[in-house]
Amino acid sequence: MGDQTIEKLKEIGLKVTPQRQAILRLLDGNKTHPSADSIHRELLKEYQGISFATVYNTLSRLAKAGKIQELDIDPSKKRFDPCTAFHYHFYCRECGRVFDVACDTIPVPLDQVDATVDGHQVDTIQLNFKGVCKECAGKR
Repeated sequence: MGDQTIEKLKEIGLKVTPQRQAILRLLDGNKTHPSADSIHRELLKEYQGISFATVYNTLSRLAKAGKIQELDIDPSKKRFDPCTAFHYHFYCRECGRVFDVACDTIPVPLDQVDATVDGHQVDTIQLNFKGVCKECAGKR
């Protein structure tokens, strides 16, 4: 993944640093939808001097460039998803985890929406489900 991380950073005009490469490595294949804070805490183990601003600004630039998704699903913080393919999310209000939801489980194909809705240009669709995950519901 080394060359891919370097290329991703260069494509969006960011200086290639070991810390930024570590952010991308941490995201690669990550299905937990981490927050900037959780990524920062994890990176502090290896890079004691890495600032939260570096982590957050790198994530924001990656999201703006379409390399990752920035999620507004968690009411307490932004979460990030390295998977940019169209899919949905579920947020558990009890444990705070975010899960991917397969598109084929949703009856309406929202990924095929028209380019405009009521005359408004659509750039992004985020359909979020919130409730209690099956593990938390099973503990009740």
